[in-house]
Amino acid sequence: MSDHPNAPSGACHDAARWEWDRPSQEPVAIVGAGPAGLMAAEVLAQAGVPVDVYDAMPSAGRKFLLAGKGGLNLTHAEPADRFVQRYGDRQANLASALQAFGPERLRDWAQGLGVSTFVGTSGRVFPTDMKAAPLLRAWLHRLREAGVRFHMRHRWTGWNAAGECEFTTPQGLLRRTTPTLVLALGGASWARLGSDGAWVSWLAARGVAVAPLQPANCGFDVAGGWSAHFASRFAGQPFKSVAIQATDGLGRQFQRKGEFVATATGVEGSLVYAASALLRDEIARSGQAIFTLDLLPDKPAERVLAEVAHPRGARSLSSHLKSRLGLDGIKMGLLHEVLPKDALQQPERLAATIKAVPIRLAAARPLDEAISTAGGVPFEALTHGLMLRDLPGVFCAGEMLDWEAPTGGYLLTACFASGVQAAHGVLSRRATPG
Repeated sequence: MSDHPNAPSGACHDAARWEWDRPSQEPVAIVGAGPAGLMAAEVLAQAGVPVDVYDAMPSAGRKFLLAGKGGLNLTHAEPADRFVQRYGDRQANLASALQAFGPERLRDWAQGLGVSTFVGTSGRVFPTDMKAAPLLRAWLHRLREAGVRFHMRHRWTGWNAAGECEFTTPQGLLRRTTPTLVLALGGASWARLGSDGAWVSWLAARGVAVAPLQPANCGFDVAGGWSAHFASRFAGQPFKSVAIQATDGLGRQFQRKGEFVATATGVEGSLVYAASALLRDEIARSGQAIFTLDLLPDKPAERVLAEVAHPRGARSLSSHLKSRLGLDGIKMGLLHEVLPKDALQQPERLAATIKAVPIRLAAARPLDEAISTAGGVPFEALTHGLMLRDLPGVFCAGEMLDWEAPTGGYLLTACFASGVQAAHGVLSRRATPG
């Protein structure tokens, strides 16, 4: 229920409109209590602006907490010029926001909440205790102390014909007129945590062109599926210390070492997520995508061939490859999956496959399973302050903007930074007469 002192009383909020004593004190309404929305609220509250935060969920930061379940990867410590490149085609659009509130500023901000951070061996930045909950608790406490008002279980359902924002609440329908609205509604992955992408149709109805939402940092189904034997034995197991290489129809390339996981229907995991944008777009263009998997990236092809061709006597092929090359488990299972029996007895073909197993992908996994979302509100529809050009007074921030990035702290950093940028856009507009 609303905790504003002037909120209408009684069980029914139908047609309620809040009035304020002075237009200059009209609160900013922020819809979405994730990192982008909360950061916008903090910047505005620190500037003395009244803020109301609305969210459909019972509590704030649901997806943020899930992201930190296995260790909150807050940001990344690589140099700024490399960091911004992780945003691909949208790096120019995000550069100023990341310069104003990038990894170092984010770490300082966390420290200000009493949460120390450290840089892991991969360059990823984590809270010292690896947890998201203590940081979120401290943050929400500071926001409430600054006067930010939270209205949970308030699901925004767009605008009515009179231009009022409508919210469904446990007490009924709430209508709210606000000259300044910040939307930080997320993408469309993990809908159960609050970001379901329903806002796309509401913005489209107001004339805002939205790029179709697509899965990002997602898994894929292999063409034809795994065999029943492979799926039953190896689903959920990781491919460790491998490398993948992919080239799309436009000549763009991806090559990286790491690890990923076999699923019952295909592949997922950090290495696959890193290549997901290229693979997803290639499937959209060509109907399929192929990457090659190097099972032994630290061993040159000549060495692999020599070891495969080495006489094995009475030993089985599996014992031979495990002894000479350390190949066993899921890696050996994959070779049996992709090669016919006679090819396994051909040293040249077997060695070549070990260095480049072709994995053919048929489709990305459903959007709701993805870690993040591509598509959304294009930057071309926004001012530098992230206000919609066709809807003055309406600002957008976070994952609902049309950008994507790999995992590794890049997603959260851009959400925080865009929340700061949108808040500064609000302040600039409020400071401009007329």
